[in-house]
Amino acid sequence: MSLSRSDRDGLTGTDKSMNILIVKTSAIGDVTHTLPALNALRKRYPDAKITWLVEEAAADLVKGHRALDRVLVSRRKKWAAEMKSGLAGFTKAWREIRWFIRDLRDTRYDLLFDFQGLLKSGIWVWLANAERKIGFGRGMEHAECSYIFLNERVPPVSMDTHALRRELVLLKAVGLEAEEIVFDLPITESDRKKVDNLLADYGIDRVKPLVAINPVATWPTKLWFNDRFAEVGDLLIEKGCSVVFTGSPADREEIDRIINTMTGGAVNLAGETSLISLAALFQVAEAVVSTDTGPMHIAAAVGTPLVAIFGSTAPWRTGPWGEEHLVLRAEMDCSPCLKKHCPKDSECMRDISVAQVMSAVNRILDRKS
Repeated sequence: MSLSRSDRDGLTGTDKSMNILIVKTSAIGDVTHTLPALNALRKRYPDAKITWLVEEAAADLVKGHRALDRVLVSRRKKWAAEMKSGLAGFTKAWREIRWFIRDLRDTRYDLLFDFQGLLKSGIWVWLANAERKIGFGRGMEHAECSYIFLNERVPPVSMDTHALRRELVLLKAVGLEAEEIVFDLPITESDRKKVDNLLADYGIDRVKPLVAINPVATWPTKLWFNDRFAEVGDLLIEKGCSVVFTGSPADREEIDRIINTMTGGAVNLAGETSLISLAALFQVAEAVVSTDTGPMHIAAAVGTPLVAIFGSTAPWRTGPWGEEHLVLRAEMDCSPCLKKHCPKDSECMRDISVAQVMSAVNRILDRKS
């Protein structure tokens, strides 16, 4: 599927005929980390036409972005499911894939950046009609041999470099040294109004400080404990804060379980927002408490201070970007293990207490007040 912006008015400059393709398909946090690279490219090539290829789940983060002219949305997961559903589904999916490939190949790109560096992105890089296909070369961890689809290979960097910085390294292939970090999520006044109405519908007192808690993550080892999130929520309400829990539609039942054990009146907003209206919600929050997951990076991108709870993963690799955030993790010999499942019953998460989280939240609230 192709989403196009109206043609730019008054194109001028030597780059007005240049076409650039960004390939960053997923996930939410990874796409967020690539936005500074997009903005750096737009600053360097103000009149170029820039396209972003993204998967459906993260597409809201780039649709309507002022630095983009076009968004190509891959429905890879939907296509895979349809192909397994029978002949009719297979036929429908194959027809959509062909249309998508046609849209991908209808432009000759001067520059293509593979920020994803996986096999699934490599296929699109291979199919794209681009003169320079730039990405990390052989030796990059988890790259799945994606470098074979490139014709310009940037020397690999350590995975201990923050993900956002790793993305910016690729820009050096065109002599671009990006120092300024700009996310500029495409939040509109309509998105802000939707959030205002949503909070009003739930009777949330806007006079009180608003704290958002985002407790669910995809990896079991990234999860803290429901009873502790409930206790944090109750303590915040006792402190005089309004508390909302955020997440995807799939998280709603889990968050209901947390809220049902609380004595205070928190609100479950899981599934009530798009990614962009979630960003607008985080903008009006005084603080966000989150596990290591996509919404954590959205909160960081809008500049809201975070208390980020880390277990199996490394905050220096994928922590919230910015100095105003507070990261909590247990200093254990086995952490970060970077594993989805823990043989030690998540000891590193168990060592993070409610008192530590509340102390961090209080520091943020006191600092802001």
